[in-house]
Amino acid sequence: MLSHRYHTAFYIFLVITGLTTCREPYAPPAITQPNRFLVVDGFINTGANTITTFNLNRTRNLDDTTVIGIPELGAQVSLAGSNGNTYPLVDFNRTGTYSSAPLTLDVTQEYHIAITTTAGEQFTSDPVPCLANPPIDSIFWRQPSDISIYASTHDPTDKTHYYRYDYNETWEHDSQLQSVYTVVNGYLVATDSSNQTWRCWTTDTSSNILLATSVAVATDTITGFNLVTIPNSDPKVDIDYSIFVRQYALTADAYNYWLLIQKTTQDVGTLFDVQPTQLSGNIHCTTNPAEPVIGFISATNVQAQRIYIFESSLHNWTHNQPGFNCDTMTIPTTFANPFAYNYPNPNWAPYYFESNYVLVLVSAVCLNCTLVGGTTIRPSFMPN
Repeated sequence: MLSHRYHTAFYIFLVITGLTTCREPYAPPAITQPNRFLVVDGFINTGANTITTFNLNRTRNLDDTTVIGIPELGAQVSLAGSNGNTYPLVDFNRTGTYSSAPLTLDVTQEYHIAITTTAGEQFTSDPVPCLANPPIDSIFWRQPSDISIYASTHDPTDKTHYYRYDYNETWEHDSQLQSVYTVVNGYLVATDSSNQTWRCWTTDTSSNILLATSVAVATDTITGFNLVTIPNSDPKVDIDYSIFVRQYALTADAYNYWLLIQKTTQDVGTLFDVQPTQLSGNIHCTTNPAEPVIGFISATNVQAQRIYIFESSLHNWTHNQPGFNCDTMTIPTTFANPFAYNYPNPNWAPYYFESNYVLVLVSAVCLNCTLVGGTTIRPSFMPN
């Protein structure tokens, strides 16, 4: 599935410009018309006891200032098999994300999705076969200077040939300084694992469309496909880093669809930019066949693998942690209650006591790593 970063940006059409022989402003119909085409992002998950999820959004216009889509709320969405079985998908959180219950689908069947919006529009996808996705052979990395991470796989049945990848990255980043105190309800209390703010983890999703094919080689083998390159000195690998890679099998039509998106987005700008070409997927508006629908439905199981990169395994790695001005200042405290804390400027935080009744403060960003992103809750898969 596409990451949430770009799941609403597939409004793709021809941009037509005229000769600049006239100085008067020109607003073409594509800009002024209230086009809000449906974007369907997701895939049918054919793994055992897995959840199928689709994100439904509306495209933005050329003159829109927003860079995200408009969630399609209140729709009726279902997954249907060629055997007549249907499975509802529900938007439990009213965010435009529709999910099924855990399913174990009959992979000998073909499946399609059906959508009815609150406005009565009806959409359906073409039936698609269930593809068998071979296991990932390995996810590995190399570091001549930068770090490059690769994927390898092969299909001994010689049936797949087309693959798509995405990933999540998670890394630890710590604050420059650590205090033995934190503030709880206006009082200084000792820091512990439940209230510390100096150790953080951030998770990010891949933003590029990653496609691989074996059609040009003798066997259905993908060897050392470059997923991402991390430049030397990138602070995300300064402590502990993990990447969780997912692999999807595609049909030739699905691969060509994603390839066109790749060319018309990553070469032009972001997926939220207006695109310079027309794109046809396998989803159609049955109540208005002339209305474009953005999306391509596939059915496959997911193969996934996680690896770790630790700073101790790197060589000649340049540490370039972001630096902040960590100048200090002091404030007096009271004899009656030296641990009461009510300094009004949140840009400063308690650091240590210089004497019994003099508290040293420092810039909060030097003590609190969440101020530069992430969370202090350690993901279960990251090392202690």
